Amino acid sequence: MAQIQALSPAFPKKQGRDVGFALGIVAILAILFLPLPPILIDMGLAFSIALSVLILMVSLWIQRPLEFSSFPTILLIATMLRLAMNIATTRIILSQGHEGTDAAGSVIHGFANLVMSGDFVIGLIVFMILIVVNFIVITKGATRIAEVGARFTLDAIPGKQMSIDADLSAGIIDEKEAQRRRKELEEESSFFGSMDGASKFVRGDAIAGLLITAINIFGGIIIGYARHDMPIGEAADVFVRLSVGDGLVTQIPALIVSLAAGLLVARGGTTGSADQAVIGQLSHYPKALIVAAVLMFVLAFMPGLPFLPFVVLGGIMAFGGWIIPRQIEAVKLAEAEAERSTKMEEQAKEKDSVKSVLKTAEVELLLGKHVSSRLLGAHQELAFRVGKMRKKFAMQYGFVVPEIKVSDDYSVPQKGYQIRIHGTVVAANELRVGEVMVVKQANRMPSVPGDDIREPAFGMPAISMPESFTEDLKREGFQPIDNVSVVLTHMSEVIRNNLPQLLSYKDMKVLLERLDPEYKKLADEICSSHMTYSGLQAVLKLLLAERVSIRNLHLIIEAVAELAPHVRKTEQIVEHVRIRMAQQLCGDLAENGVLRVLRLGNRWDLAFHQALKRDNKGEVVEFDIDPRHLEEFSEQATKVIREELDKGRPFVLVTAPDARPYVRMIIERLFATLPVISHVEIAKGLEIKVLGAIS
Repeated sequence: MAQIQALSPAFPKKQGRDVGFALGIVAILAILFLPLPPILIDMGLAFSIALSVLILMVSLWIQRPLEFSSFPTILLIATMLRLAMNIATTRIILSQGHEGTDAAGSVIHGFANLVMSGDFVIGLIVFMILIVVNFIVITKGATRIAEVGARFTLDAIPGKQMSIDADLSAGIIDEKEAQRRRKELEEESSFFGSMDGASKFVRGDAIAGLLITAINIFGGIIIGYARHDMPIGEAADVFVRLSVGDGLVTQIPALIVSLAAGLLVARGGTTGSADQAVIGQLSHYPKALIVAAVLMFVLAFMPGLPFLPFVVLGGIMAFGGWIIPRQIEAVKLAEAEAERSTKMEEQAKEKDSVKSVLKTAEVELLLGKHVSSRLLGAHQELAFRVGKMRKKFAMQYGFVVPEIKVSDDYSVPQKGYQIRIHGTVVAANELRVGEVMVVKQANRMPSVPGDDIREPAFGMPAISMPESFTEDLKREGFQPIDNVSVVLTHMSEVIRNNLPQLLSYKDMKVLLERLDPEYKKLADEICSSHMTYSGLQAVLKLLLAERVSIRNLHLIIEAVAELAPHVRKTEQIVEHVRIRMAQQLCGDLAENGVLRVLRLGNRWDLAFHQALKRDNKGEVVEFDIDPRHLEEFSEQATKVIREELDKGRPFVLVTAPDARPYVRMIIERLFATLPVISHVEIAKGLEIKVLGAIS
């Protein structure tokens, strides 16, 4: 108790307490040698009972066993106090027992009358039963639990120390927290080791109580008969009453302390007081209470069994099985509400803080005032279609694009919207609120009057007209596009043009974690020996920049593994990966098994080939083309490509392998969505349809 008081803020350390504690220990030792009057014996026995009850209550209410780390010390003191009182009562029983059953004090006399009911045989039987319960059941079980707990705790210390060091190295905890955990680990090992030894005190106390009682009985009878000339029957009656009363007075505190020790070591790693650990877990399964209640009701109606006890117990269990689920649900709702309110408060604080200004959404759609009010009713549909769009991108390109944040912004024009990537405006448009859009067709025009506009996603010519003419347009065979579809189509195309910026390092690590163990190991070998994870991310970004899907990541890893040991340039690795993925590449670009291609003419093939400057090893180190040739190529390519685009059929531009990246670099500034592939990237088994050449 002194240790608990010293550590608790409710008991500040005072001068002289250590001296008082030492004097108390000396007083216990003095009892072993000095005779005590009955009044002091009564006080000592009452204090022993009070101390044991206090120990039991503390054992019930502590949250963790380590909070009662002084238990072994207290147990030794309590055991020594009981043994000292046993010796004091033995001395007074043997010396003054012939005077009557009240010679050893009122406490022993009262317990003797209360328990024995005037018959010492009953008291002797009750005393023996208490000895059996304490020694055979509680003490033996607690001793075994303490032994196993100490063994397992000591065996687990190295692993726990390594875990603390690993958390400290990883930055999960700081040095102060690591020191606290190490100290707690030391206290835990010391506590369970001490409990293993302290359980032997309880076991020895039970044996000592049995031997002292037997000595008191036989010694008292002999002394009463031989020295005080008492009849053998009277001597037996008096000294058995006194001895058994003394045994009961000492065994009841011993039983209470044994129970406290058993509760303490049996708790293990359970956190919370004993009622939370026992009653909380027993009542956590209402179905078990219902089944037990049904069994009680069945037993109540069995012939020969009492009706009332089983019905009362069955009713209590049935009521518990009915009310507990509702209480659990109410607690969960209260916790969820508290967590929600806490999160809202944190979000409000974060919104008002300066740090929130530094955070930017990866993809954000900002709506003007009029656009937001117009689409207010369609917000749910907008969120649903945005989710479907993200799912489509995941299936098409092999990674999940970030969540799209839709919000209002008064800095945006009232009838406009902006699309931002990492906080930067990459696209903006004025939306004709309350109108629909129809893309112009080559040979047909709608009869409904409207204004000529440009479709924002692809820049195609279109006509905007009021929503009231929607049905008329459908009857004429046109497909009117509403405001939500215009915004989402524009958003989809912007995301597709910015896929490399949206593939973060974290996203790449998630993709690698989802691979099969063999491919995950292969990726780790590549990134540990030949390139970095950032280099692998750069390969994936270059593929996405040309809208090449990375859904077959295992094939990309294999292709990178083939060339990474020999080549350091990311661009060369990407070209090799494209060749290995020719089947997927052409399959995504072909239509019904037909790949339409537009070739580079011989003149431009030769011009690009001569513009490539190589080193002694034959590797391209520079691209140097005459600006006049570049301008002429751009004009011719724009003319031919525009003619093919107007036909509305998908096609690709084919060039030589070494010149492909540079041709793509020029073409993407003219036609960002036009695929450029090399001759070696054309897969087998496809039907090739040549549309013409740029020459």
